[in-house]
Amino acid sequence: MLTTAAAALIALSALSPADQTAPAPVLEVVTVNGSGCAAGDADVKTDDRTFTIGYHEFLARAGNGSSPVDQRKNCQVSLRVNVPDGYTFALVRTSYNGYTHLQTGATGLSRVSTYVQGTTPTATVSQPFTGPFSDAWQTHYRPNSTDVQWVPCGERRNININAEVRVALGSADPDRLNFAIVESSRGAVRVKRC
Repeated sequence: MLTTAAAALIALSALSPADQTAPAPVLEVVTVNGSGCAAGDADVKTDDRTFTIGYHEFLARAGNGSSPVDQRKNCQVSLRVNVPDGYTFALVRTSYNGYTHLQTGATGLSRVSTYVQGTTPTATVSQPFTGPFSDAWQTHYRPNSTDVQWVPCGERRNININAEVRVALGSADPDRLNFAIVESSRGAVRVKRC
């Protein structure tokens, strides 16, 4: 015979939904490449849902003998996320950390664009800098829940993040160096049931 407590537990367990905790994905940084990060020239660390990348030469500069091609540098990161059938994933945040030094008259920009491979929508965040400026900075991409770009269910697509830094000399002294450097980036993915 069931006790009252046992009967209550059985009744409550029947009313409780099953555990909806999403399984841990397998996150892989497939490529880190661009004019600001030659292939193999970055330190990459990942765990199930997050990644961290350290950059060695992600630097845009103007003035002091710099070439016009030095004024814009980019780095594209491609993420592959493996999840079980019946689940999908999305990039839910990323941030880029750097340092910028600009003389009066010079300007700079940090821009981060994200998109799911094979889709048109691109989310972009920009952070402008105006000289004189000499400080560390961080550019954040953190969409609200309605703007998260989920990979279509049942499809295997990479998430791409394209970051760039720009420096324009403007009216600054051309003999003095102005620069914007990206030191690191980090991000996280989220998994949900389709």
